[in-house]
Amino acid sequence: METILEIKQVSKTYHNANNTLTVLDQIDLSITKGETLAITGPSGSGKTTLLGLCAGLDSASSGTVALSGITLNELNEDERAAVRNQYVGFIFQNFQLLPTLTALENVMVPLELRGAKNSKTIALGLLEKVGLGSRSHHYPIQLSGGEQQRVSLARAFSNQPAILFADEPTGNLDAETSERIIKLLFDLNKDAGTTLVIVTHDNELAARTNRIVKIKGGSIIADERLIHA
Repeated sequence: METILEIKQVSKTYHNANNTLTVLDQIDLSITKGETLAITGPSGSGKTTLLGLCAGLDSASSGTVALSGITLNELNEDERAAVRNQYVGFIFQNFQLLPTLTALENVMVPLELRGAKNSKTIALGLLEKVGLGSRSHHYPIQLSGGEQQRVSLARAFSNQPAILFADEPTGNLDAETSERIIKLLFDLNKDAGTTLVIVTHDNELAARTNRIVKIKGGSIIADERLIHA
């Protein structure tokens, strides 16, 4: 199996005048193409920090992160942004939609950054897939939380990412809406064949993935592969 993400001896520390805080301590993790993986653990365990390092949103203090064969540590911020735009999709707990853009325009943003010629057609097709074809010209403020997260799902898949990172994707949603979003996420992911990495407190969501990595105190304490019927 082809490796899409390789993390070797990665640590992340923060320094202030009086002390050093180690958030991640010598993490080793390898993710193969097409895997679905959940990162779980208590608050403050380093889950979101690890996700940020994997996605090239931040740099490790030591160790290496290689995404699709590209070592992120060797790149500057602009170069990392270019890698993210080419390979990565994101879904956040608080949706992260641009408030001044319509649902359609939000989904078109990654496509236009990549210079896609038919960005409007692709974006409309994705909004149809998530059941929001009729709401394409609404602004985020005119949409419910669940609808906003569906727009962010459409946006995440718009540039056909090799790997998709989801940080607590149902954290701000009620149980019924969460179930719809989870189903959509896994359906879209299956159709696209994307590698999916989810940070979550939700054990039911984690159990839908192929693999659960548990973090505590900045270290991986368990790495379990699941077999689904």
